[in-house]
Amino acid sequence: MSSTEDKKMEAIVLHAVGDLRYEQVSVPEVEPGKVRVRIGFCGVCGSDIPRCFSKGTYSFPTICGHEFAGTVEACGDGVQDFQPGDRVAVFPLLWKDDHAACEQGKYAQSDGYDYLGSRSDGGFTEYVIAPERNLIRVPDNVSLEEAAMTEPAAVALHAVRRANVRLGDSVAVFGLGPIGLMVAQWLKASGAGPILLFDIQPEKLEIARNLGFEHTFDSRDGNVNDIVKQHTDGHGVHVAIEAAGVPPTMLAAIEVVRRSGRVVLLGNPAADVTLPAPLISQAMRREIDMLGVWNSDFSVYSDDDDWRTVLAAMSSGILNLKPLITHRVPLVEGIAALEMMHQQSEFFTKVLIHPEAK
Repeated sequence: MSSTEDKKMEAIVLHAVGDLRYEQVSVPEVEPGKVRVRIGFCGVCGSDIPRCFSKGTYSFPTICGHEFAGTVEACGDGVQDFQPGDRVAVFPLLWKDDHAACEQGKYAQSDGYDYLGSRSDGGFTEYVIAPERNLIRVPDNVSLEEAAMTEPAAVALHAVRRANVRLGDSVAVFGLGPIGLMVAQWLKASGAGPILLFDIQPEKLEIARNLGFEHTFDSRDGNVNDIVKQHTDGHGVHVAIEAAGVPPTMLAAIEVVRRSGRVVLLGNPAADVTLPAPLISQAMRREIDMLGVWNSDFSVYSDDDDWRTVLAAMSSGILNLKPLITHRVPLVEGIAALEMMHQQSEFFTKVLIHPEAK
């Protein structure tokens, strides 16, 4: 942590697997070409939980949290397009330019990158340092708590775009966490239908219904493949999106997709998956495509990327993310919130951590 010695800030610091401490650390120094952002809100990603409690991260100590938005507090030398007071969302992947993928703007496909919130310090604190080129201005009518969800909403959009969803395509989504619920909204905006949503938590299904989705199903209440066939004239769906990361939903996604359909792998895998030979055979006979999704497209100079589309959709009302927020937690209570998510001691979808207002 590059820092000043005379100014302190509060932070949730991961010292080792399962060793989270709320403590004071030095405010990081702003550097040339970079800005210091005061965190408005930082969302807890599902990946933060194993990072903190089971798998660990790349080095310790680290301040986790990569889904954040805030206000520019200071600018380093050479920063031209932003100034203190600007409200920004931050693309957390810090890419290097000397990579073939970067030449094509595919920063998430490059090697040797840094990452705010996993490889470098992120947003479970008061301030973070970010390069100017990683910033996007937040529209005036979009709140910082909404803007803090730009990253997962961009990943969800990226999944829908990877699936090449067409007008009228039938789609099944397995897993209605924040990403799954965002995927559902992008599917509706894309003109897909019917959109069949599956989960095993009644509260998540209720959120989906409140967002206007009529085809919501508890996966435990019936045969998923039969349900899909009932809504697709027996053909199966054009696209199945796996957003839970568990073996049963992976198998279901492959099972319900029709001939020449697409299966999108979006959920972080929680365990190994064994594919039965008959299912593999059916997948081969149906000539399905399996598409991996990781991260999202971001552009420094273009206005055509996943991140800008997300913020425009928030501003226009196409994307309604506030109903996904179940917890707004002060930073001082952040460790308890992370433990709650780890232990699943209460229901949650999107948990936002925020510093106290100053």
